[in-house]
Amino acid sequence: MTPASDLTVVVASQNRRADLLATLPRHEAPVVLVDNASTDGTVDAVRAAHPDVDVLALPRNEGAHGRTLGVARAGTPFVAFADDDSWWAPGDLARAVEIMRTHPRLAVLNARILVGPEERLDPVCVEMAASPLDTADDLPGPSLLGFVACAALVRTAAFEAVGGFDDVIRFPGEEERLALDLAAAGWGLAYVDAVTVHHHPSTRRDGAGRRQAGIARSRVLTAVMRHPLPEVARAVADAVRSGRPGLEGLARALPDLPAAVRRRRPVPERVRADLRTLAGDAA
Repeated sequence: MTPASDLTVVVASQNRRADLLATLPRHEAPVVLVDNASTDGTVDAVRAAHPDVDVLALPRNEGAHGRTLGVARAGTPFVAFADDDSWWAPGDLARAVEIMRTHPRLAVLNARILVGPEERLDPVCVEMAASPLDTADDLPGPSLLGFVACAALVRTAAFEAVGGFDDVIRFPGEEERLALDLAAAGWGLAYVDAVTVHHHPSTRRDGAGRRQAGIARSRVLTAVMRHPLPEVARAVADAVRSGRPGLEGLARALPDLPAAVRRRRPVPERVRADLRTLAGDAA
């Protein structure tokens, strides 16, 4: 079994009190709940119902950057992320940590994701299992250049060395910049279907248009921070072509553009080559 001092589950949430009260008891490790300035009484309800949960109540919505604050609060060598509507299968947190220990270059382990009461395999897992990057000799599964945060176990030293989730991208689409920086630093990311995360999507979710706008915003800002200038232009053009959500995403990206430019550090060519492989144009 994994010692409690080695692992923490970090959950970031906002205004999903009912979901949290249902999922928090399912976590088989100490929990840090990062509350992104909820207004529905989440903090008081969790503290009353689950006094063992360490609640980090933020004064404003930090988005995914809240997870970085949660990792710092946890102070354990490994951190498993979960959303307020997801949890790791019984026994799989300990199993995932042992896999991480066996593979010291592994920074992010992405578990298999089963969606809803019917336990449907998330289509993204099919894509990750078929990653054209193959499986490196020192990794436990197909190599990745991205991951799904709610199903990820991270090595804290690697996560913090590259800055964790930043306060520019925020949410959604926060995983890309972190994955690129980990790969640039020589860390590995892998899909491991031997461990499972259950995800029962909350009924309290943003509409499709708002989520698409958020993803467009993140793609543009990530391109500014980590991709060559032609890729930045392509990201902007893609947003424009996508219509209203993309244009809204561009508008939402503008206030954070100066911060993105200040943190600009294009990834090395070897990472660019892997990105081309993933895009299907390695030739």
